[in-house]
Amino acid sequence: MENTDRRFLRTRSNLKKAMLKILQEKEFKDISITEIAKVAGCNRVTFYSHYSDSTLLLTDIFQDYLDELSQFYRKSYKGKDIFSLSDPAIFIPIYEFVYNNQFVFSLMIMGEVIPGSQNKFCETMASISRTELALIDEVWFDIEAVNLYETYAMLGSFIYWYKEAFKSSPEEMGKRLAYLRTTALGDVKVIEKE
Repeated sequence: MENTDRRFLRTRSNLKKAMLKILQEKEFKDISITEIAKVAGCNRVTFYSHYSDSTLLLTDIFQDYLDELSQFYRKSYKGKDIFSLSDPAIFIPIYEFVYNNQFVFSLMIMGEVIPGSQNKFCETMASISRTELALIDEVWFDIEAVNLYETYAMLGSFIYWYKEAFKSSPEEMGKRLAYLRTTALGDVKVIEKE
């Protein structure tokens, strides 16, 4: 039984590695099951014993990375009773993990390869805030609205980071998010167009 479990996990790992390797060379829509299986060192039957299609394989890869990202998020406040949203140190581990895994997160946060992957990213972050963290001061409206606002703002910062080709450091991005989360930006002026 243990050998079977180990073999099962090894095959899944090989399929995931194969998918990521091929994705660096080809568009997702152009990748065949046969190609994934071949690079993974197995056949189509083995592939289908693990996944019904390549979308589920990539979704599983994304979930692995989101699970690990969640651990980095939790690590940033481990051992603390209270922390400030103005402290960039809370966000830096998240940005560092994304930075070190740019390829996978680029696929995920842009949401173009698998529709809904942006929402999955946000829901992962939101579920941690929802179940493990709480604001000290109450807000006068639904806390879930605050949670979603903050989470999708974080997604926006990652999309910006992707669009600038990850030029800013994780530390700089952590500072920016901390600033945005704790600063009222003030009034807005309308720029007149001719």
